[in-house]
Amino acid sequence: MNQTGALALFAKEMGPERAWLSSSPFSAIWYSGLLTDQKGPMTDQNLTHILAILDRSGSMQSIKADTEGGFNSYIEEQKKVEGETYVSLVQFDTEYEVVYTTKPLNEVPKLNLVPRGGTALHDAIGKAVTAKGEELAALPEDKRPGSVVVLVLTDGWENSSKEWTGDAVKKLVKQQQDDYEWNFIFMGSNQDAVLVGATLGFLPTNSLTYTGANTQSAFASAAASTATYRSARAAGQTYDVALASAAFTDEDREAATK
Repeated sequence: MNQTGALALFAKEMGPERAWLSSSPFSAIWYSGLLTDQKGPMTDQNLTHILAILDRSGSMQSIKADTEGGFNSYIEEQKKVEGETYVSLVQFDTEYEVVYTTKPLNEVPKLNLVPRGGTALHDAIGKAVTAKGEELAALPEDKRPGSVVVLVLTDGWENSSKEWTGDAVKKLVKQQQDDYEWNFIFMGSNQDAVLVGATLGFLPTNSLTYTGANTQSAFASAAASTATYRSARAAGQTYDVALASAAFTDEDREAATK
């Protein structure tokens, strides 16, 4: 059915008082706005939310200083990228702690990591991603960030979660990627991060294995990846193109494990 026919049918169904729709000079505007799949307010492409989920289990003690320095440098690098950015930080061991949420980038404090306990990785990802999703869903669409980056760092294997399974985390991560175009980065030490990340829904191109001695190099690569992704999205690049441009390179992987 063409535009004229659709308008005439609608006017007929709505009664004589709506008959003017089929011949009004404004009918084309009305038709294009209401009878096509036109999106409403768009998300803010110059706004980024970074959700950092950091392991602070006891085994992190040996790389405590490098993790603190690496994360602080990661934050500093994001300040060089145009656009508004908010940061939320979750730390986890056997327990789960929200250190701060939705803090302006320029107000993010230096990281203070106090290693202890086990590694409830699944619970941390599940809780943090769910909470951030609920927070953003409550905002008007034009106040929502055009880019959401979730940075997960761990140096050990899951051993303490009580609420979330690996399969449940994978479904959640895939949902946020496929439905809401979130960018997930997985950094893992003392493991094959690409393999472990894949079991949790993280893309292989966005997962990075690193050794303790190269913690700061790994953070530098993650910072560059995040900055590239943010710039690409702000420039109007599609989600897939932005992800591809921000993928870890062979050089990144070599620097993180040499």
